[in-house]
Amino acid sequence: MSDDEKRRDNREPVTLFVEYEGADDLVGDFTENLSSGGTFVATNRELPIGTRVQLVLSFPGLLEPIAIEGVVRWKRAAPSAEGDAGAGIEFEPGPARDALAVVIEKVRVRDPKTVSRLFRVLVVEDNKHVAQLITEGLRGSARRDFGGVSFVFRSAEDGRAAVEILRREKFDALIIDVYLPILDGPRVIQQARGELGLSELPIIAVSAGGESARRSALDAGANIFLDKPMRLRQVIDTMQRLLGS
Repeated sequence: MSDDEKRRDNREPVTLFVEYEGADDLVGDFTENLSSGGTFVATNRELPIGTRVQLVLSFPGLLEPIAIEGVVRWKRAAPSAEGDAGAGIEFEPGPARDALAVVIEKVRVRDPKTVSRLFRVLVVEDNKHVAQLITEGLRGSARRDFGGVSFVFRSAEDGRAAVEILRREKFDALIIDVYLPILDGPRVIQQARGELGLSELPIIAVSAGGESARRSALDAGANIFLDKPMRLRQVIDTMQRLLGS
């Protein structure tokens, strides 16, 4: 072994974080690539052939990230017709690959000690500060107040965008302001209940508009109405009731 190789072997591995959209994406990548000894990671970092790499694999709902070491065996220096810049990582056979297979199987069967329940929430709010209060507050309190539930958020700033998102994606709850640009909250709720057939979707309407806003939201089909300004505790308590926590 040359001096250069010895120095490289003694270095700490480079850490790369790989975020999957969901459990199925990680299981699919494992089935197609990881289980056969390697994978391609898109990155703009300069990684010479032979660089030791620690991949940290994660997705929303995974309770603990999965770490595995490998070695760069080939690389693509720049985006091209073949794909993004990145590196081909090889995982050598041994305990690390065996341990990865065990964890992936737990992910596949949704072992509750490995993967938490996901709760998907669409937040429709044109005030970015209020939207941030809701999303960051619920995400930060997930383990403490919701027994390990992981929240996944989508957001929209006007009613028309909200309807299009609801048309394409499934959610466990909708939090919506009554007064919105383009299409107001009650009309979004009416479309959700009627045209989109989302009769069972829990809908939380919020507004500073007082009794008239409350009446219009509940008449349109909202389940719960919260007055602004809201306290984070109100949002957490409301979500706990929806989750049965």
